[in-house]
Amino acid sequence: MQAKAIGLTQGLPVSDPQSLQDVTIEIDQPRGRDILVEVLATSVNPIDTKQRQVQPHVERPRILGFDAVAKVLAVGEAVTTIMTDDLVYYAGAVDRPGSNAQYQLVDERLVACAPKKWTAAQSAGLPLTTLTAWEALFEKLPFIAAANANLGHSVLIINGAGGVGSMAIQLAKWAGLQVITTTGKPATTEWVKQLGADVVLDYHQDLAAQLTAAGLTTVDHVILLHSTDRYLPLVTPLVRPLGTIVAVVTNQQPLPMALLKPKSLNFAWEFMFTKANYRLPSMATQGIILARVAQLADAGVIVPTTKRVLAGINAANLRSAHEIVETGQMLGKVVLTAPFNA
Repeated sequence: MQAKAIGLTQGLPVSDPQSLQDVTIEIDQPRGRDILVEVLATSVNPIDTKQRQVQPHVERPRILGFDAVAKVLAVGEAVTTIMTDDLVYYAGAVDRPGSNAQYQLVDERLVACAPKKWTAAQSAGLPLTTLTAWEALFEKLPFIAAANANLGHSVLIINGAGGVGSMAIQLAKWAGLQVITTTGKPATTEWVKQLGADVVLDYHQDLAAQLTAAGLTTVDHVILLHSTDRYLPLVTPLVRPLGTIVAVVTNQQPLPMALLKPKSLNFAWEFMFTKANYRLPSMATQGIILARVAQLADAGVIVPTTKRVLAGINAANLRSAHEIVETGQMLGKVVLTAPFNA
């Protein structure tokens, strides 16, 4: 079957009209554990812009998009957890055509039913950031994924107002953690406080001095959601001995790992596509995580992080969304909603 989509054939600046183009693609019927969905809303993440920027020239357009809410149209013969007509949400896989298409094939193990009490635009802002935040907190760090299960422990989240930070703060507070985060503007400071942050540090100022002023000497663990190169040396003195630093942003220079040795600090990368890219048995945990988060959303434990919605999924709107994300100043998430009106 044919589907409208937005694709790219080479890496170009988002200001170039050819950077993202309206195209038509062919979609196969689902086989095995794949499901066929109709995309109702999709969001844009930093990985979309980075993948676009470095895309080598290809003849067949590549389809990006790693967040979606969609209606299930058909399922493969091995599917057991999803039914036709289900409304689902997911991040998908970076090595398959993404959600910037009218129809998409997705592995059922990466999918869960979307929150019932949220709109498609609200739910579409969740999957990638939620999975990243959850895996960082409860897989890379030794925290327990249960309500108030980590009382007396703390986490420092660098860049709390972005998409991942906005989810990490909420999940950390649900789990009973003391949350310290960084912002740089009054609007972002107010936002993270609304999400539950206990201590907010101004990243323009000395972090250690501000932490001391807040009555803290160290934090248990750290999640870096901005410039690993810059922040690894800055946060290392703030972490208690035997703590862990989790990083999401790829470094540009060799990291000064020797700084971690005196306190025997651990370092871990978080990349939520690893499970799908390597077809690990644990990839099914992503569907399970999204199912648990949908329950939290419907119970009012977490609030939507979608802050801007563009009506209509087409190349012009997608370029605008990429441009917004590329500023690095986006508060929460930006989402595009159907119809596909290229």
